[in-house]
Formats: sequence, structure tokens, C-alpha cells
Amino acid sequence: MLSSLFESSTLPLLEQVVNFTEARHGVLAGNIANLDTPGYRCQDLSPEAFEQQLRSALQSRRPAPAASPGESWDPAWARDGSAPAAARPADSLKTTSESIKGMLRHDDNNASLEEQVTEIAKNQSQHNMALSLMRAQFSLLRAAITERA
Repeated sequence: MLSSLFESSTLPLLEQVVNFTEARHGVLAGNIANLDTPGYRCQDLSPEAFEQQLRSALQSRRPAPAASPGESWDPAWARDGSAPAAARPADSLKTTSESIKGMLRHDDNNASLEEQVTEIAKNQSQHNMALSLMRAQFSLLRAAITERA
């Protein structure tokens, strides 16, 4: 009964967001730690690939509701055609890819402190948002269990 309560909420989705941002933070921190390492190439986990896998998981998890008269169910990714392909390995996010954004320096290193700090700040904002939403979900559950509003 409890598992169905949690599965019907956004908690599993938010848990995946928190796990991804935590893993990405470690990769980005490693880039900053290697700023002065000759020959180091920046790495990153792809937020776009992660978002596509979340969309795919959400689409497969819930059936499309029947539209009432005058109303249609039209998610943003269905309109713009960016729905991901169903055939994708589950562990494709575990690999890191080299970033080609940084300018190559004389020591054959492409790390940029400004770029890495910006990416860490964006990642932290996403992490904090997911945690805030989880906290709100648990507060709603607590209120429902204790019958308080």
C-alpha cells in the first residue's frame, strides 16, 4: 500500500533528479580539481539525455488520459516532436562525455573555471529545486496522515 502511495506521486521522479544532480556535481567538481592538470579534458554528464530519459519513463509509466470534450492532453514534448526513442540503454547516463566548449590552452587543457562554476551553479539550483519539491510532497503526505490541513 505504501509503495503504491509513493509510486503515484512525483517522488520517484524527484529522487532520480536528485541522484543525477549529485553525480553530475561530482564530475563538475573533478573538472575544477583538474584545472591545472596538463592534458586534462573536461567531462560532464548530459542533462539533455537525462531529461529525455525522464520523459520516456513518464510516458511509459502513465497512459494518456481520455480527453474530455473541448480538451486535449498535449504535453510539450509531444508538440515539438522531441519525445525520445524507446530503445536506449539504461546505463547511457553513467558514461561521461568530453566537453568541447572550452578553449584549448598551451598546456593541452580545455578547462575553464568560469564555465565550470556556472555549470555547478545551474546544477545546484536544479538539485535544490528537486529537494524543495520533495520536502513539499512529504509535508502533504504528513498532513494527510495526521489529518491536518
